[in-house]
Order: sequence, then C-alpha cells, then structure tokens
Amino acid sequence: MTNIPISGLVSPDVLADALGSPDLVIIDIRSAAEGGRQAFEAGHVPGAVHSDYAADGWRAKVGNAPGMLPPLDQLARLAGRLGIAPPSKVVIVPAGLTASDLAAATRVYWTLKLIGHGQQAILDGGFKGWQLDPARPVATGPDAPKTAPAYPVVLQQKLRSTADATLVASRSKLATLVDARSASYFEGREKAAEAMRAGHIPGAVSRDYAAAFDPATGGFKPVAELATLFGAVPKGPAISYCNTGHTASLNWFVMSELLGREEVSLYDGSMTDWTQDPERPVVAGAGG
Repeated sequence: MTNIPISGLVSPDVLADALGSPDLVIIDIRSAAEGGRQAFEAGHVPGAVHSDYAADGWRAKVGNAPGMLPPLDQLARLAGRLGIAPPSKVVIVPAGLTASDLAAATRVYWTLKLIGHGQQAILDGGFKGWQLDPARPVATGPDAPKTAPAYPVVLQQKLRSTADATLVASRSKLATLVDARSASYFEGREKAAEAMRAGHIPGAVSRDYAAAFDPATGGFKPVAELATLFGAVPKGPAISYCNTGHTASLNWFVMSELLGREEVSLYDGSMTDWTQDPERPVVAGAGG
C-alpha cells in the first residue's frame, strides 16, 4: 500500500499493484447519468464498492440550494457504510467520460478531506482509463462493503467557504473568487433553475472547469497545462464557486491538490445559495 498516494491522483497501474491491500477502499461513484449500479455490476475495479454520487447523500438540498454540505453525522455514517476508517487509503473512481463526472469525484474527495480524512486519491482517467489496458482485471456483480463505524469527523473548516465569508472576500479583495461555470452563466445569459438571479459574484474571475478536462484520457490535462490555465489567477487565498458546488470542486482540486496552492476553499452553496439573499450583490457581463 505504500505506493498509493495519499492525495491527488493515482494511476491505474499503481492501483492495480495495490489491489487486495487490507487498508484500501475503492469507491466507484457512478450515478444514474453514467449507468449507476447497473453499470457498476456490469464491470468495475475489483474490490470496489458502489456509492451513487447523486443519490447517496454526498450533497444536500438546503432551502433552494441543492448542493450544500450535508449534516456531518450523515457524512460520518455514509463513510462508515462504505468501509472508510481513519487508516483507510481511499481511491475514488469516476466513470471517466465527462468533465461533470470527474467533478463528482473531486467533490467526494473534497468532502472526505473536509471531514478530516487525510488519505484519498482519484483514479486518473476513471473506470474508462482502467479499461484501456485489457490486462487489468475487471470484476462483475454486486459489491460487498466491509462496513466501519461512523467516521470520527474532525472538520477542516478552512476548506469550506460560507456565504458570509465569500461576501467578505468579495468586498475586501482578500481572496480571489474563481467562477467555474461557462461564460454564458458567468456573464448572466443563463442561470441555474434554483438561482434567483443571473450573473456572478462581483470581483470574480472566470475559469470554466471544463477546460481542465482532457476528453481523450477521461482525466485532467497535464499539470503544465493546468498551471498555464490557472496562472493568471492572483496569488494568495482563493474561493472556488459555481452554481451548486459541483463543478467548482474540480477547480478547487486543480488549484489545491494538483498545483499546490495554499488557502483554497470551496463555496459549496455557490450561486444557488448566494442569490437567495437579495442583499448579496450579483453582476452580469464579462467583467468582474
């Protein structure tokens, strides 16, 4: 197990060498959009357990905001049900088909880190990447989770930004707000159904999360390309947001885990939470 990295990305070859290790927990997070449990049972990494990202409680609807952090006791039970304990080395397996399903993996990764788990990585390329080498084994049928007690949460609050903290950052310019949505959302030409207003938080810079995804590999673009993509984001603290804290988690992962920036947080409520209060400012157009 010493070959499994405790953060960031893990290659299919490294994971293949670690299969069967007692402290390894592999979580396949394919939801209905990627075939869900049916696709999992048709083929998955040996030893993996299935956790539907959309249906298993990784995110919670609070008020009209659908992507909020769930209650911590709920996350503790979810982690335990999947067999995650403090010594576990967790590998998160997305489908590897779209930028959105990669963002599901980064949101799960962020959530585990937030509750205090220190050892998790995303399978580079997801299950699609795993299958590229026909020599790698593929298991079929249902999973058999080795359950653990509810996870002993130690909240890492610095990884999460709230609406109030984001408002302070917007006004004070003490942190850079990084908007992960496409230009049409950033500029206010369209909005999420749950958002009350279109546009972006004043002072934000636009970095479409999809630009970090490589469709050819099903994973991230090379780090050098990511460094160029995010190079113009000012140094210092940064807050990543989108509509529901989903796609923004991918930008958070790139900045924090792949580029090694410090003081990067995720605003899980994002625009669907931000716009519930008419006092919070929203601007439209391409500028900040």
